Amino acid sequence: MKKISIVSGCYNEKDNVDDLCNRIHKVMEAFVDRYEYEIIIVDNCSVDGTQDRLRELARDDKRLKLIFNARNFGHIRSPYYGIVNAYGDAVIYLASDLQDPPELISEFIQKWELGFKIVLAQKNQSEESLFMSAIRKSFYSVLRFISDDETELVQNYTGFGLYDKKVIDIARMIDDPYPYFRGLISEIGFERAIVKFKQPLRKKGKTKNNFYTLYDNAMIGIVKHSKVPLRLMTFVGFVLATVSMAVAVGYFAYKLLFWDRFNLGIAPVVIGLFFFASVQLFSLGIIGEYVGAIYTRVNKKPLVVEKERINF
Repeated sequence: MKKISIVSGCYNEKDNVDDLCNRIHKVMEAFVDRYEYEIIIVDNCSVDGTQDRLRELARDDKRLKLIFNARNFGHIRSPYYGIVNAYGDAVIYLASDLQDPPELISEFIQKWELGFKIVLAQKNQSEESLFMSAIRKSFYSVLRFISDDETELVQNYTGFGLYDKKVIDIARMIDDPYPYFRGLISEIGFERAIVKFKQPLRKKGKTKNNFYTLYDNAMIGIVKHSKVPLRLMTFVGFVLATVSMAVAVGYFAYKLLFWDRFNLGIAPVVIGLFFFASVQLFSLGIIGEYVGAIYTRVNKKPLVVEKERINF
């Protein structure tokens, strides 16, 4: 009998882990005659009592398997670690805050049974604020536009979905200590199915997303899938250098011709100085993101260091 591994990462989700497991079990009841299944939760060193509650749940349910991290390894590495440590014939990932509805699992399995190796959940509607929704849509549109290759990144896809064992085997071979999973899945290829859904608001607990995590996700996506920012800096630098030279020559010639009447003061110099300084700082920031990505890749840090495993 084939096995389905359902993976979720969590950090301080004491109020949600019961509902998460119960809703998954309820969905999988319809498939127990065809598949074995397991729930793998990777806890990112929670400090609110989540680990204690998970231990209690795991004592009564051997299908619930737990990985406790030695520390908080962040929102990128920990979920990915759970995915590549799942060895089912299909691996399903969903967030533990229940904004990824477990009820969609049945649709994922149905698509998988039709032969799709990848089934992605795409939120075409969301109960979040219109401002955040607009920001997200704009980012995905820009990322798809500047992508170097034909990976066809899926808009409004966050990692929630089903992945065949063949896909996960390939992901394990990609030696990246800080992967952009949603982009990696697109790079792997295979024909994929899309399941659209309306994302609900978080009902319990507090969101762990903040400006830094959103910025981190955005920059990882850009530096791993596009060299356009670097080439744009080269182009802008060339254009500005040409304009600067032309202005300098024109200024010098005009000064020689109209020595006594031409006096603009230092205002143009100050404005030009600050303008070019801002362009240089922006360019250095972009270069820094790419250098940082390279440094992370060659540094060879482990994805996660485990403290404990339960029910494996």
